[in-house]
Amino acid sequence: MDTTTPHPSSAPRALATEAVHAGRDDLARQGLHAAPIDLSTTYPSYDSRGEAARVDAFAATGAEPDGPPVYGRVGNPTVARFETALARLEGTESAVAFASGMAALTAVLLARAAAGLRHVVAVRPLYGSSDHLLTAGLLGSEVTWTDPAGIADALRADTGLVIVESPANPTLAELDLRAIAHSCGSVPLLVDNTFATPVLQRPVEHGARIVLHSATKYLGGHGDVMGGVVACDEEFAGALRQIRFATGGVLHPLAGYLLLRGLATLPVRVRAASATAAELARRLTTDPRVVRVHYPRIGGAMIAFEVHGDPHEVTAAVRLITPAVSLGSVDTLIQIPASLSHRVVGEEDRRDSGVSDSLLRLSVGLEDVDDLWADLDGALAPSRGAGNCATSHDEAAEANQSATTTALMPSRTP
Repeated sequence: MDTTTPHPSSAPRALATEAVHAGRDDLARQGLHAAPIDLSTTYPSYDSRGEAARVDAFAATGAEPDGPPVYGRVGNPTVARFETALARLEGTESAVAFASGMAALTAVLLARAAAGLRHVVAVRPLYGSSDHLLTAGLLGSEVTWTDPAGIADALRADTGLVIVESPANPTLAELDLRAIAHSCGSVPLLVDNTFATPVLQRPVEHGARIVLHSATKYLGGHGDVMGGVVACDEEFAGALRQIRFATGGVLHPLAGYLLLRGLATLPVRVRAASATAAELARRLTTDPRVVRVHYPRIGGAMIAFEVHGDPHEVTAAVRLITPAVSLGSVDTLIQIPASLSHRVVGEEDRRDSGVSDSLLRLSVGLEDVDDLWADLDGALAPSRGAGNCATSHDEAAEANQSATTTALMPSRTP
């Protein structure tokens, strides 16, 4: 049975149920319980005329070929299970997986450029490498950076895409996705949903047409797999599959298996880590060594905060928390965006978008909240200084402004 279609008798299912069962609907009928891993790079073909027709069909539309697999660069059954499951969680027709989040974004830009639409409108901050890919013009794209209020005026006849991230990396600023989608008109809105995951927000429900994930983060969830995925309608998915076939940015089947397994626990992990993050944000808010705390109203497991002292001393002093880039793992990570994840963004652009040199980004894992606080408390000791911590919510977030304003403060536990 095609794993992209739920069983006909199935009623709509809750997200937690879909996370466990999506992409696995056919297993019991095959006498299987765990999803198999298909590591084949090529497949037998005894009907060469039929195979030629299937290849022609793929070349024309990028639609997944009917029948048995053809070649690993065209598609893989294990990866297809993950794609099916992620599309189900995001509420889209299809999803296309890639070797990394950056490979996924590259494919989106190439697909739009192939249609003669090289101009991109984007709102900062974005993930540092995404910002760099757009700004450097490595793919021949031209970008106009603007705030949300300026999107409509920035659109041109050759605009192929509007790109935003909410909550944003690393400031966690939130955007009104519905208002932005309205401003986009007929231009597709791409939302990087890596931080929120479909557990906290489904951008297509607010008008987005393309949803991007660095699957390396929460979807995998254990710091041991790299991948990217784009959730979208089937027509655009076909274009992305053609780009993937031509460029070779395929997701390895073992990675596809690990990502499918990661989805099963995604709701539990995100909700547990979010509860811990909300409590840590509350404690940081009242700490005199902290200048400002950024924590989104939507919740989540990410916190950003600025300190009075040297942030490098903080990352050097943690013992339980790991000083490292990336996020979304079961263990807690901390890093300085201006020195690592957003180092490739120009200094002026970083600061204009709220990424100060004193900003720390904390990815909260599944450890006990008191153990994490004890480690943070000890690491913050060198940062003792005068001044009051900001205590109000980010008014700019309420007004749906970009991430160039003051920080978000925790108001509730998710």
